[in-house]
Amino acid sequence: MSDQSPPPGWTPRDPDTPGEPGFTPRQQRPSKARRPRTGWRRFVPGWRLVLGCLLLFALLLGGALVAGYLLVDIPPANSAAIAQSNVYLYSDGSQIARDGEVNRVNVPLSQIPRTVQEAVLAAEDRDFHSERAVDPKAMLRAAWNTLMGKGKQSGSTITQQYVKNYYLGQEQTVSRKVKEFFIAIKLGREESKNHILEGYLNTSYFGRNAYGIQAAAQAYYGKDVGKLTTAEGAYLATLLNSPSAFDVVAHPQSRARAVARWNYVLDGMVKKGWMSQAERAATRFPEPGRIRPAAGLSGQRGYLVEAVKDYILDHKILDDTTLAQGGYRITTTIDKRRQNAFVDAVDEEMVSELEPGTRKADRLVRAGGASIDPATGKVVALYGGIDYTKQYVNNATRHDYQVASTFKPFVFTSAVENGSRTRDGRRITPNTIYNGDNKRPVVGSSVPFAPENEGQLSYGDITVNTATDLSVNTVYAQMVVDVGTGKVKKTAISLGIPENTPNFVSGPAMALGTMQASVLDMTQAYATLADHGRYTPYTLVEKITKEGETVKLPDRTPLQVVSREAADTTTSMLVSVVDNGTGTAALAAGRPAAGKTGTAEQDRAAWFAGYTPDLVTVVSMMGQDPDTGTLQSLYGALGETRISGGGYPARIWAAYTKTALEDSEPEDFDLELEPGAAQSPPPPPPADTPEQSPDDEQSPGPPARPSRPTGGQNNGGQSQGGQSQGGRNQGQSEGQNQGGQNNGGATTQGTDAGTTQGAGQGTAQGTDAGTDSGTTAGPQGLTQGGTTAGRRPLPEFVE
Repeated sequence: MSDQSPPPGWTPRDPDTPGEPGFTPRQQRPSKARRPRTGWRRFVPGWRLVLGCLLLFALLLGGALVAGYLLVDIPPANSAAIAQSNVYLYSDGSQIARDGEVNRVNVPLSQIPRTVQEAVLAAEDRDFHSERAVDPKAMLRAAWNTLMGKGKQSGSTITQQYVKNYYLGQEQTVSRKVKEFFIAIKLGREESKNHILEGYLNTSYFGRNAYGIQAAAQAYYGKDVGKLTTAEGAYLATLLNSPSAFDVVAHPQSRARAVARWNYVLDGMVKKGWMSQAERAATRFPEPGRIRPAAGLSGQRGYLVEAVKDYILDHKILDDTTLAQGGYRITTTIDKRRQNAFVDAVDEEMVSELEPGTRKADRLVRAGGASIDPATGKVVALYGGIDYTKQYVNNATRHDYQVASTFKPFVFTSAVENGSRTRDGRRITPNTIYNGDNKRPVVGSSVPFAPENEGQLSYGDITVNTATDLSVNTVYAQMVVDVGTGKVKKTAISLGIPENTPNFVSGPAMALGTMQASVLDMTQAYATLADHGRYTPYTLVEKITKEGETVKLPDRTPLQVVSREAADTTTSMLVSVVDNGTGTAALAAGRPAAGKTGTAEQDRAAWFAGYTPDLVTVVSMMGQDPDTGTLQSLYGALGETRISGGGYPARIWAAYTKTALEDSEPEDFDLELEPGAAQSPPPPPPADTPEQSPDDEQSPGPPARPSRPTGGQNNGGQSQGGQSQGGRNQGQSEGQNQGGQNNGGATTQGTDAGTTQGAGQGTAQGTDAGTDSGTTAGPQGLTQGGTTAGRRPLPEFVE
């Protein structure tokens, strides 16, 4: 073992002793000091601060929850649990109608079939029996989706929805949501799940003014809730998501969405084990019954109320349930005098001529119309049908008929707006030459298309203006490809056609009006043309108030969507359609007018869309089976071989417009045309034109119509057949010598030259000349015209 003692004479050193070598004062020793924060680290709080803030927030939140739970009591049922009436008013303040009478019968949960309960849960809250009264995660998710633009989502459980329906209200406020949150928690602790589900099923709104599942069962299927099938219960559950939109009877255009939602409900029942796959596969969509409107909504009142409701809901001014709870005074834009004028025009020009007892086809006839002030966008009149209690689908707002040739002006507007050119580089103007031969294949389209002209007529080389007057399909099918189908669709949307319009498909056939826009939508688009390319969103609502408070309405700031040149040049051609073409019956309004006729595929609908500088109106006649609701052709209706847009629709338009504007002076169009669009005056008739007998058929049309070298039309309807004089200025008294040649006036237009009143009568409309179907061409127009191709009995094309 070694000796560890110091050597002799060595003095120990204590480093802690001052003065000794190696001594360093403690305060001078180097220490592990905290490095100062630099850069971005200076702005990051320390973990102690973060933890402290979180704890403080948790304490405050917990305190707020406890306080809220203690302070918010379950209130008595709100007064809105019993619906009030809404009052709908004309623009002058006089009453249109009231709606919102209470339709509610409470039933115990035991009377509601188990499968119906499960269908509702599959639609609204599949984990209802296992979840808590509120779902914070779902609420946060819904709030996030709403902020991200995915639409308003509630994230509410059935308990919260019941609280909103029965205890609170539908207003979208923070205070209401806070109360709903605490009441739902308290209700979930104090009441059973069955009690809450029963209350929810008895207070929910299902549309058709039906509150609760029992009222809904009667409203849609005419039976008590206990007799509902699983499929029927699933459809009623579907309605909870959007009661008005998913009513497939009132809104047939929403059928696909409603059926998709119905399938979603059934699939949810399968996932939860409430329905077998075999039963699911065998389930078929249960068609709901007809709407049984209240007697107070007879005549046009029901159509007006439903249109206004749809406007309020579609523009998210109020939601379904809020509006249904009532108490609102809704002042509409409907002008009572003009509304009555529209009804009178339809009654006098069409309804009075119907004989459904002796003519089977007359049972199919429907009519719809809409009228807009283009300067303001206000809908001043709306014709929905003969009577809301008899024909409950609003013909002014439905979306299941083709618009036919009334779409063609949008093609030309797009051509001018985009500076489009033909395939060989010529600028498209009213004077541009196109080939109008029948079945001419479209050049430049990836989709082969060779459309037929009305009457299968060929015109050779004609101007765009003449092609518009005569509604030549082959010209516009080529033009839509020259412009670009995507550009044309974009223009139509900018004019006011909804992008989600059924069958609004880009392609050469779109030029013939295959899309299914409503009468009101078409009126909106033509109003944009009438207002020189300025789009003002239409409105049916002037003001909404409740208990002295005014509801905010959507902004409707006008927007120039196409150039004035594009809109006005289109208008100039539509003036020619009325003066010289298929729309001469509109001259009976006694005012400068522009318009376009259209006849849909298989003659299921006939249209006239027209306007003066200060009023835009669209009228459509439609064929529908009153028993099955299927769309039908109008062949033989009103004693006519065919119904065309230039006939009854144009005459209704003229009668209405004349009365609607009787308090104002006629106004000329103020147009600014594109370069090269000016029209040359019509040439005089040939000197060797034979004297016209008063008994000869007339074929009013544009001047200097081209002869038809093809189609078996030897000499029928020479180029002078149907001069602008025949059936226009002098046509009221003389039947014009020049109006329709003695060869029968066989429609150079392929139109209804030589209509039943066109035999040189010179009617107030300048004869029914110029309708766009080429129908009642008369014996002279067919026999002396030497037609061999002629008109087919059941054409598969549109004009």
